[in-house]
Amino acid sequence: MTDVVLAISGLAKRFGGLRVSDGITLDVVRNELHALIGPNGAGKTTLINQLQGTLLPDAGRIVFEHHDITTEAVHRRALRGIARSFQITSVIPSFTSCQNVALAVQGRLGHSFRFWKPARADPDLLAPAREALALVGLSDSADVPADQLSHGQRRQLEIAMALAMNPKLLLLDEPMAGMGRNEAATLIRLLKQLKGRYTIVMIEHDMDAVFSLADRVSVLVSGRLLATGTPLEIRNDPKVLTAYLGTKQQQQ
Repeated sequence: MTDVVLAISGLAKRFGGLRVSDGITLDVVRNELHALIGPNGAGKTTLINQLQGTLLPDAGRIVFEHHDITTEAVHRRALRGIARSFQITSVIPSFTSCQNVALAVQGRLGHSFRFWKPARADPDLLAPAREALALVGLSDSADVPADQLSHGQRRQLEIAMALAMNPKLLLLDEPMAGMGRNEAATLIRLLKQLKGRYTIVMIEHDMDAVFSLADRVSVLVSGRLLATGTPLEIRNDPKVLTAYLGTKQQQQ
């Protein structure tokens, strides 16, 4: 039997008269890498925001590991194992890589965030932080301040912070945004290593990355789910070619 980790049914969200999620129904299977693609304004980030809890849907249901989390707060979802990286990196520039990840470990353990200084020196936090950095290939940059990292390294750091939460579901919002070819290649190698170990939902505009990484792909257009299938099925879907991929491939 298929092990469904995340079940989305009839999800709807409006901003004024604009429907940004229009009856989305979708299942995500344990340990798959599920890519969300579609043109700008299709509602991809809005969907991720509803999964994380920063936006609540107007209608529909989100079930995570058999728990209805539709109206749960962000911190409750994080405690259930939902972690996220953003389009724009969200690290503390003056903290080292290790200290940034230590804060994520601190949050997972339920320690207070009122005092950052202990998190910067506590070996119980720094040890698992260094493990997460090793997993993403940043061991050599553990003691480097985040503002001295390259853009690609900062994205790796943000993924390390998400992994430090011991996620059951990892939400990645355009992890390769703004990267050069070499940095993107490094991140693709990292995601290939994580694939199969974590359940990942990823928004990405780099189609080469999507089709080389994803187990399944869902296409959103104007807030609606147009198609879901394997990369090969999506590549050859006439509806997808007309609505999105045909234009995208011409641009490339």
